[in-house]
Amino acid sequence: MRRRTFVAASAAALALPSLGRAQSTQLLKFIPQADLSSLDPVWTTATVARNHAFLVYDTLYGQTGPQDGYRATPQMVTGHTVSDDGKTWTLMLRDGLLFHDGGPVRARDCVASIRRWAARDGFGQTLMARTDELSATDDRTILFRLKRPFPLLPNALGKVSANVCAIMPERIAATDPFKQITDAVGSGPYRFRPEERVAGSRYAYERFQGYRPCETGGTPEWTSGPKVAHFERIEWHIIPDPATAAAALQSGEVNGWERAIADLVPSLVRNSRLKRELVYEAGTCESLRLNHVVPPFDKAAVRRALLSVTSQQDVVTAITGSDPSLRNLPCGFFPPNSPMASDAGMDALTSEPDFDRAKRDLAAGGYNGERVVLLATADIAELKAASDVVADAMRRAGVNVDYQAVDFGTVVQRRTSKKPPAEGGWSAFCSGFGSYDFSNPAIHLLLRGNGDRAWFGWPTAPEIEALRDAWLDAPDLATQKRLAAEIQVKAFQEVPYIPLGLFYVYSVYRADLSGILHGLPLFWNIRRT
Repeated sequence: MRRRTFVAASAAALALPSLGRAQSTQLLKFIPQADLSSLDPVWTTATVARNHAFLVYDTLYGQTGPQDGYRATPQMVTGHTVSDDGKTWTLMLRDGLLFHDGGPVRARDCVASIRRWAARDGFGQTLMARTDELSATDDRTILFRLKRPFPLLPNALGKVSANVCAIMPERIAATDPFKQITDAVGSGPYRFRPEERVAGSRYAYERFQGYRPCETGGTPEWTSGPKVAHFERIEWHIIPDPATAAAALQSGEVNGWERAIADLVPSLVRNSRLKRELVYEAGTCESLRLNHVVPPFDKAAVRRALLSVTSQQDVVTAITGSDPSLRNLPCGFFPPNSPMASDAGMDALTSEPDFDRAKRDLAAGGYNGERVVLLATADIAELKAASDVVADAMRRAGVNVDYQAVDFGTVVQRRTSKKPPAEGGWSAFCSGFGSYDFSNPAIHLLLRGNGDRAWFGWPTAPEIEALRDAWLDAPDLATQKRLAAEIQVKAFQEVPYIPLGLFYVYSVYRADLSGILHGLPLFWNIRRT
């Protein structure tokens, strides 16, 4: 399998997009990883929608990074009180919070936003299952009455992973969570400019003059601490071609590139006016999601046979090249840099692929040569590279692969379908998540086995769900680790998805930018020196 490479020397010769110079102290131009096909961070788990959400929306709690233990810290709230029995939580909103339309942020807006988010998010579903009452007792007070103690409540409301608990006006939060919102009104540091939206090309944000950063006095870290917006305007420019993106960055037409292609980074940073930043400092977990409701991956034996021939080394090398510092392998269902990492069952990932045996195992498991539709995201280089490696492994194992190269927006739309592949459905697709998203059972979206309420692919795995519930009630870290190891063993049997490895990717920025925060692309705290 040859990985796609790009020659940096040709970049300068390519025609640049018409962006204009980006050196103004009032304007920051940025290349995100993908087109923003949906504005709704609840409806979709797309990383680009999550990044958009942190520009436009604020959250009740922020979150620190791995160096500070991923702590939840007050953001829109001044704090909370908890009853002696741990069942009643009272959250107090900061005074003077405003939405972009000028309306005040009230507790009932927050309640409606929490309910909409919790209908789609795995952590939110767990929180609401343990909640007897969620209400607004006045304009600034949110009340949770729980069935039993749930000390992770702030962590759920402040999570930075997919499906952000974005606070929006009640009139918008009343939208069916299974329908997309189109009115992106939040209370965050930047206001979305819908009239300037050019799908597939440009998105614009302007600084919200009514935003009041929290007054914790802490240092900004991940989504924790004061959010001080220094730029008056942020523009996202969609440039799918890596060489064109690199040329725009070299010339100063744009100021930052979220996920620079590994082949191009060395030549880019030889330019003294550019610098690299490990913004996604925890790394990215690549995965192959399988459709559990249509043949052939509705059969666990077929899923296990495919797992046996999927090489993490090949996938990550295709994405990052030969630099060993950009990978962390093997990567189980909990990343090796997470507290829940375990060696349990890892032989399934580290054994040498045996394609002849896989053919026999596929047949014994019930694979009858059905057409397998692999949705390959063509406009995101990392996902395209992973899809190419997976398709090659499938074919060598005798799978009838229908490789369909489509744009990311099409994947986001098609993965919602439960129809058979012959009717426009799908069998598998590659997806990348921040390794934080997989760091423990509470937030690990792809490990949920709750059927129709699970993430696209809809696995049903009651034993995994039972172990997850036990993990949430575990009294100490040792018990959590033991239960996480049991979950991983069960996951290797059920195969809700196939782990494809942990890798790191650099962002590249103009060198005159300072204050760049890590964790995910964040646009507060950045300034031009």
